[in-house]
Amino acid sequence: MASTPSSRLAYIDWLRGLACLLMFQTHCYDAWLGGPARNSTFFMWSQLGGTFPAPLFLFLAGTSFALVTDKLLKKGLSANQIARTTIRRGAEIFALGLLFRLQEFAISLGWAPWSDVFRVDILNTIGVSMMLMGVLCWGVLTVTEYGTGPLARPRGAIRPYLSLIISAILVSAAIALFAPLLWTTWRPRFLPWQLETCINGVHNLGTPQAWLFPIFPWTAFAFAGLAFGFILTGDFARNLGSRFYAFAGAAGIVLIYLSKFLDSRQWQLYPVYDYWHTSPNFFMIRVGMLLLLVVFAYVWCRWGLGQRGFSPLIQLGNTSLLVYWVHIEFVYGRFSILPRRSLTIGGASGGLLIIFLAMLALSLARTKTKARWPDLFSFRLAARKV
Repeated sequence: MASTPSSRLAYIDWLRGLACLLMFQTHCYDAWLGGPARNSTFFMWSQLGGTFPAPLFLFLAGTSFALVTDKLLKKGLSANQIARTTIRRGAEIFALGLLFRLQEFAISLGWAPWSDVFRVDILNTIGVSMMLMGVLCWGVLTVTEYGTGPLARPRGAIRPYLSLIISAILVSAAIALFAPLLWTTWRPRFLPWQLETCINGVHNLGTPQAWLFPIFPWTAFAFAGLAFGFILTGDFARNLGSRFYAFAGAAGIVLIYLSKFLDSRQWQLYPVYDYWHTSPNFFMIRVGMLLLLVVFAYVWCRWGLGQRGFSPLIQLGNTSLLVYWVHIEFVYGRFSILPRRSLTIGGASGGLLIIFLAMLALSLARTKTKARWPDLFSFRLAARKV
């Protein structure tokens, strides 16, 4: 069964599939490797690869959000109609994230702490990001389409990409810049930890935790993807065609070197500087690397093997939320297919292959039943619902 779309944007699904694959290997090796294997160079590189899926999922969620908003604009929908569609989809993802945590707690009843219900998961953050992006786009579209100021235009006269791009970049930068303060000196300690953890991932442990996905700084990746998506759908990218990705790659390289330059300066803006977790410089270098990944995926899908025949990564990318949801329980949960932290690299690799093939089979089954069941298990917005 071929699942490869003919769209020029098939590389976005390929990237989602790549994020799924990186997520699988990170979780499998973390859950199952034991003994000396956990101190090996192999394990170190495996966990380093695990730093990409979350930013990539969020970045692509923002890009897809822009693509769907562009389609809705072309249909002539109002700012209120677009906001209603996109914010509702974000709320659905957020609700699924809450349901996922409740399910995990129920399955693990008896040995999981109740505080796990309030753990800030990547699904929650994607949902919140989509709702925030919906509010931002609603505000920009309201001003540009119906306002009375210098930005006002007759309805349908333009697609206000420039305003949307600038707004998304500014919000992304603001989130990245405020994150170090909200993790340290500006912590909202007056809030219950169940609410504070949504802002900085403090959970019930007294200090922000790097393994959680709070609004600051993680939603900044979604707004960066939103800006990229609106650039992608604008006249500049359309006129350049494939050459646009050369500019995207150059921008990624510039961000990487600018990040390294700023980090090497002796002066610091923040009283507490944590490069690897909250630094805007680290955020910048990761956005640069995401842009380079986008360029690689585009080239691979356009001129390489990415779309030749059946593509497992594109297939997984089409159902990324579903395979995320299901694989967790068979890797970390009560139904783990292998014993925890007791295997060699070879044993854990065998488990990884089983998980990959099982999730691919699940994805194919989901694709076959998509016409009969609501499309809840997809990161992509459903523009056709309007």
